[in-house]
Amino acid sequence: MKKVIAIVGPTAVGKTALSIRLAKKLNGEVISGDSMQVYRHLDIGTAKVTPEEQAGISHHLINIRDVDQRFSAADFQSLAGEQVNEIVQRNHLPLVVGGTGFYISALVNNLALGGDHFSEQSAKLRQYWEEVVQQAGKQAVWQQLAQKDPVAAQQIPVNNVRRVIRALEVIQTTGQLFSQQPARQSIADFLLIGLNTDRQVLYQRINQRVDQMVAAGLVDEARWLYDAGGEDFQSGKGIGYRELFPYFRGEYDLSAAINQVKLDSRHYAKRQLTWFRNKLTVHWFDLVSGKDSFEDIEDFAREWLTK
Repeated sequence: MKKVIAIVGPTAVGKTALSIRLAKKLNGEVISGDSMQVYRHLDIGTAKVTPEEQAGISHHLINIRDVDQRFSAADFQSLAGEQVNEIVQRNHLPLVVGGTGFYISALVNNLALGGDHFSEQSAKLRQYWEEVVQQAGKQAVWQQLAQKDPVAAQQIPVNNVRRVIRALEVIQTTGQLFSQQPARQSIADFLLIGLNTDRQVLYQRINQRVDQMVAAGLVDEARWLYDAGGEDFQSGKGIGYRELFPYFRGEYDLSAAINQVKLDSRHYAKRQLTWFRNKLTVHWFDLVSGKDSFEDIEDFAREWLTK
């Protein structure tokens, strides 16, 4: 079976740097597993790997959508699967790198995500539930899911409205409970390497990263997205952008907006860790503190590749 290494974990723990070093050592190519890095022009807020950082390593699923286009887990699963096959055919090692937990789960577990995600029926259902959210609130929609599929509701937070709606959509289009989607054979043998560090250190690194993004031009990038109509786009829901839109509307000052980016980023990191720990079998390492070294991870990966 094809072998694939996935590097996962919360934001700001060094996934990009590790992926480049491993790709160089193991003749690899990188597939981005990040839901926001697919968008062109959104470079700073997504911490997108720069051409210099890529260091000649081939990267895939970056800059493949315009900001007004949607991109789903089903899209990622399909495109990433194609890239895995093509990379293996070149006798290279696929390295899936990112922190979008559901995307990684969809690929690793080959989840059955339904048929055409954007069929006419699906679009109408999605529109209906989005209107319910507007009229009755996200709690009301989550309660609908809890009634139809309690197991799925337990696994999906109330605030993850898109995921709640997706679950309801699958239930209504397939007649199957979202929590009982049929398991399918994996497309490859996956090794999941997770990066993490002490919680307080992680939060400090996240705050520092946000400050660096602001210094690099995040506000201008978010303003460009806002002026392009970003409030109505899926891309405009991303952390680092959505928090700045109220500032552009004059609802609060820049300092408050930046603090909200930091807070949302920290909360997201916590959710990322919870997802990876609960949904996937991950081998954890801590490069930030020095508890583990790059050589430890390389040796671990090489041993797995030879099995």
